[in-house]
Amino acid sequence: MDYRAELLRLQHQVDLASRAIARIGDRTTVKNLESFAKKIKGKLDELQAVALHEEIRTRAFGLWQEAGRPEGRDLEFWLRAEQEHYRRIERPPCTLDQR
Repeated sequence: MDYRAELLRLQHQVDLASRAIARIGDRTTVKNLESFAKKIKGKLDELQAVALHEEIRTRAFGLWQEAGRPEGRDLEFWLRAEQEHYRRIERPPCTLDQR
């Protein structure tokens, strides 16, 4: 599944609903849109968690393969993959403009 495309689509729907809420005067329509946005946000959060899990799983598998496929060290590779992910978030790679 293309998680990135689905994440972008859901985020776009949440953004559209949020902008529409600000412009609509009918309270019933606003409540319906708020409910819709809440459901979509829940799906977005769920999909982000699945995408993160898949990213870490894929990286952990790669680390395991690079290490020669040792038995009984799956947690070690999982934690290393998680650590790499969270380091990237804390310190995103610089772009050419930042150099």
